[in-house]
Amino acid sequence: MRYEKDFRNLQLTEDTVLSLGKFDGLHRGHKTLFDSLFEKAAQGRKTAVFTFDIPPQNIAHGTKAQVITTNKERHKLLAQRGIDYLIECPFTEEIMHMEAEQFILEITRRLCVKWIVVGTDFRFGYQRRGDYHMLQEHAQRFGYQVRVVQKMQYAGRDISSTYIREEIERGNLELANELLGYPYFLEGEILHGNQVGRSIGFPTINMQPPFEKLLPPFGVYLSEAVIDGRRFYGITNIGKKPTIQGTYPIGAETYLYDFHEDVYGKHAKVELLHYVRPERKFEGLEELQAQLAQDISYGIAYRA
Repeated sequence: MRYEKDFRNLQLTEDTVLSLGKFDGLHRGHKTLFDSLFEKAAQGRKTAVFTFDIPPQNIAHGTKAQVITTNKERHKLLAQRGIDYLIECPFTEEIMHMEAEQFILEITRRLCVKWIVVGTDFRFGYQRRGDYHMLQEHAQRFGYQVRVVQKMQYAGRDISSTYIREEIERGNLELANELLGYPYFLEGEILHGNQVGRSIGFPTINMQPPFEKLLPPFGVYLSEAVIDGRRFYGITNIGKKPTIQGTYPIGAETYLYDFHEDVYGKHAKVELLHYVRPERKFEGLEELQAQLAQDISYGIAYRA
């Protein structure tokens, strides 16, 4: 997949089928867009996805929105789906104030667009004035066609990033994963911890999620980890280690069943599957050790 960030100096020469949006989570609803994207690209065109490098509300509303998938994770997922071009445009003040008609001109001229595939809720341009109706109105003028994809639903509700974020924030990983179409995950480098888990017989792999990553409630989760292409069952604690003296950043500690390898510095992907219990402060390491043994027994029995 070809990755482009310098949109203002970009000029593609191959005909493209383009889809636009935030694509946070790349969930089952997005899959219906990509099905249409690949269908229209079957006649020799390239697939292209246009998105922004930060959530627009970060500038528009002065917030720092958390995301289901980071830019790096979104990049990887799109590459795995076979997208030809990812345009990750910086969301600047200039872009934020660009009129919708000018935005259409820019994307069609720079990206050689022959088809645009969007959902019914897609909005663009200054004050979100543009929608799929406007895309259709200007299609003949700019030489493209439009495919509007209806929202996929689950239990009578549109599948959306908002819906999935709500379920992750509730700790309802089963439903979140059903809506995503794959397990919610954290990934990154395995870091050295304070060795407390090892000292009580439960060595863990430690990761620090990026600040923009949306996390479920602090607590213990059944999980699966992927390291060097191999899968391992385990339990993961998301939180700040309240039992251990001192102040710690939010981290993810995963105990892998029957795993004793040195993997510091390697990359891990940890998928969260089921909420077990909230994080809590124990009176001491013996009490923590006993609870971890219970958590592990629960996890093994849950999979049996």
